[in-house]
Amino acid sequence: MTEGLAAAAKRALTDARRSIEGAMFQVAAILLAFIVGALVLYVSGYDPVSAYAAMLMGAFGDMFGVGQTLTQATPIIFTSLAFLVSSKAGLFNIGAEGQFLVGAFTSSLVGIYLGGLPWVVHIPLALLAGAIAGGAWGLIAAVLKARFNAHEVITTMMLSYVATYLTGYMVNYPFKAPGWVSQTVRIAPSAELPRILPPTQLSAGILVALALVAFTAYLLQKTILGFELRAIGLNPSAAESAGISINRGIMTAMFLSGAMAGLGGACEILGVHRRFIQGFSPGYGWDGLAVALVGGLDPVGSLLASILFGALRSGGMIMTRSTKVPLDIVIILQGLVIIFVAAPTFIRSLLKRRSK
Repeated sequence: MTEGLAAAAKRALTDARRSIEGAMFQVAAILLAFIVGALVLYVSGYDPVSAYAAMLMGAFGDMFGVGQTLTQATPIIFTSLAFLVSSKAGLFNIGAEGQFLVGAFTSSLVGIYLGGLPWVVHIPLALLAGAIAGGAWGLIAAVLKARFNAHEVITTMMLSYVATYLTGYMVNYPFKAPGWVSQTVRIAPSAELPRILPPTQLSAGILVALALVAFTAYLLQKTILGFELRAIGLNPSAAESAGISINRGIMTAMFLSGAMAGLGGACEILGVHRRFIQGFSPGYGWDGLAVALVGGLDPVGSLLASILFGALRSGGMIMTRSTKVPLDIVIILQGLVIIFVAAPTFIRSLLKRRSK
C-alpha cells in the first residue's frame, strides 16, 4: 500500500511539473510576442513604452477599464470552451461563430416574444433556448460526420456562413425593427441580464462564463462522459475496443460544443446589446479557436487567454485614442501571440491526428 501511495504521489508531482512547465512556456511565448510587437511599433515610428503603457492603463487602469476588458473577454470565454470541448474528442469545431449567432438570435426571439414572464423564469429560458439552438447547429455537423464521414472542419465552417446569412436575412426581413438599422426590437426587460459594473456593459454573463469554466473542467476530468470524450480524442480505435460508441461521442461533443457557443451568444444579446443586431459579433467564434490554443486547451488557461485578448481589444482602443497608434497594431499583437503560443500546439495536434 505504501508503494501505491508513493507511485500516486510521484505521478501527481510529474503532472504538476508538466503543468508548471507548460504555463511557463505560455508566459514566455506571450512575452516574446510583445517584444516583437514593440519592435514593430518602433520600426513604425511609435514609442513602444508609451503605447504599451496606454494599453495597460486602458485595460486595467481603473474599474471602467476592467469592466470593458471583461466585457470583451466574456463572449470569447464561451467560444474558446466550445472549441476546447470538441478538440478533446478529436474534433475541430471551427464553426463556433455560426453556433454563437444562432444561439444569439434564438435567445433574442425568446426575449422578445415571451414577455410577461417573471425574470427568474424568462432569463433561464432565453439562455437555455440559445444553448439548445447552438447545440442543434453543431449537431448538424456531427450527424454528417457520423453518418457520411464528412470532415467537421469543412462542415462547421460552411455552417457558419449559413448561420451568418440566415440570421442576416431574418433580421433584415421577417423580424426587422422599424428603421434603417438591421436589428430586432428590444427584448423584454424581464429577459435582460443585469449589469454588474455600470457604466460599463459588463453583465451577469461573466458569471455564467465563469460557471461554465468550472463545469467544463469538472466534466472533462471528473465524469465518465469526460473520460469517454478524451479517450475518443486520444485513440478512437482503443476507445471503440473498450466499448465506447464513437458516433455517440462525436454527437455529444459537438452538441456540447455548439451549446457553449450558443450560450455565449445568448449572454451577449441579453446582457450587452438587448436585441439582435446584424454584425454585432466581430468574430468571437474565430477568436475562440485561437484563444483555446493559446490557453493550452485547458479551461482555466482559456479563461486567462480570453482576458488577455479582451485586454488587447479594450486597451487597444484607448491606446489608439491617446497615442494615435493604429488599431491595426493590436491585431498584429494578437497574431503574434497566436503564432508564438498556439502554432506549435496546433501543428502537434494536426500531426498526431494524421498519424492515427
